[in-house]
Amino acid sequence: MVGTVLVTGATGTLGREVVRLLVARGVAVRGLSRRVRDGGDGVEWAVGDLVGGAGVAEAMAGVDVVVDCATTQKKADVAGVRTLVARAREAGVRHLVYVSIVGIDRVPFGYYATKLACERVVRESGLGWTVLRATQFHDLVLKVFDASVKLPVLPVLSGVACQPVDVREVAAAVADLAGEEPAGFATEVGGPQVRSYRELAEAYLRAAGRRRLLLPLPLPGSTGRGLRAGGNLTPDRAVGRGTFEEALERRFGGR
Repeated sequence: MVGTVLVTGATGTLGREVVRLLVARGVAVRGLSRRVRDGGDGVEWAVGDLVGGAGVAEAMAGVDVVVDCATTQKKADVAGVRTLVARAREAGVRHLVYVSIVGIDRVPFGYYATKLACERVVRESGLGWTVLRATQFHDLVLKVFDASVKLPVLPVLSGVACQPVDVREVAAAVADLAGEEPAGFATEVGGPQVRSYRELAEAYLRAAGRRRLLLPLPLPGSTGRGLRAGGNLTPDRAVGRGTFEEALERRFGGR
């Protein structure tokens, strides 16, 4: 039986789903947040800042498993993971689960390099560890299109495909891993369909009831080559079931 689980990034897109599932399973959950939060949701909230380090040692007290869902989407993530690892070692944490991204070792992209560096810190931590890589969430693809549709034309990456996954399915995999023994690199989780960026853009416009000229956008350099080669995909691990159209239905209500 797993003891107390500390979830970092507990209020983010993935973190809140992981927290919800763990609480539903009867697990004692402590959520790390940068500000004070009310209880009453089955979660013990702790205040702490991974990058600055304040409050992290206190949040780690009595913790058996740490699930790291936090991100600044900047290079500061590496410092945050170093802090997390150091405090986890001091507290005698048994298992650290780190959530990462499919393809970060195949696509040369700034944020991917940061995630790769974070993985290295976890691997070299001396803790029992598990790294789960997942493809991009439907939510992120929607945010990109929400921003792009504000333009007179909607740019679409030429020759690039995506494999978006429902965040709830990734959260379920993370919650499962938190209750198991450290596994090193876990089996990747990918969405059910590999779709061209253009196809996803067209589906978004239909669901949103919007009209935009789609402007092909060639992505230059090594990042473009990595994406066009499918470095961000894991077609052999298309284990997700929720489709992008279902995410659009939830978002736009079958408009």
